[in-house]
Amino acid sequence: MRANYHTHTKRCHHAYGTEREYVEKAIEAGLKVLGFSDHTPQVYPDGFVCPVKMLPSELEGYVDTVLDLKREYRDDIEILLGLEAEYLETLWEPLLRLLEPYPIEYLILGQHYYGNGVNSPFTGSPTGSSADLKKYCSQALEAVNTGMFLYFAHPDVIWYTGPDDIYEKEMTKLCRCCAQIGIPMEINLLGLREDRNYPDERFWKIVAREGNPVIYGSDAHRPDHLLSPEVIAKADWFLEKCGIPRERLIDVIDRDAKGWLR
Repeated sequence: MRANYHTHTKRCHHAYGTEREYVEKAIEAGLKVLGFSDHTPQVYPDGFVCPVKMLPSELEGYVDTVLDLKREYRDDIEILLGLEAEYLETLWEPLLRLLEPYPIEYLILGQHYYGNGVNSPFTGSPTGSSADLKKYCSQALEAVNTGMFLYFAHPDVIWYTGPDDIYEKEMTKLCRCCAQIGIPMEINLLGLREDRNYPDERFWKIVAREGNPVIYGSDAHRPDHLLSPEVIAKADWFLEKCGIPRERLIDVIDRDAKGWLR
């Protein structure tokens, strides 16, 4: 693993360690590219505050810190300024306006909530509702069709407990569209580390069949998450178990293919 584009900071209020500690650990791990992608701040209506995202007032400090480290460590590692964003229906355009003044180099898609995310359930909570599954997939499809995302983080985060045939149908549509666009799907190493409901074997067997490109993402919430050879070995085993050819695993993404990136 030469690159990780999924790295959080304490500004999301549920990660730990300084940005410098993440950089030092990435160098120790032998990474060539470290992308910071903390949760985007969001301009919510009626003063709503999401407890697991950066606040708008924290964005400038985040950008300045990452850019300073990018310059300081330029001879040791390539550091990228990114964000993990959600596609929140009517809040998407306000988010782009908020980010526009800053030199953001990439976005990854992490769809944690439905609708506009205001007092809505977390997509990783168990649900037997086919309506929830369809809503997740349709919202994710709208997101990837914007062409704004470098890749799709934990695309199988939704914890659907209903019939497998419905899961198969909806997720096949999602994977097929993503395959046509060419957006990589992330096998989330934090999910493997903590034995979460994802990576979901059902989903990744669909990926194997539909031909999606795949990438590993540390989803680092602590610096030591970047130095985890045992978790990478577990991901390699999972990839093989699901029947995904090794040659479909992307290591470093060619960001120049994304014309909007600066």
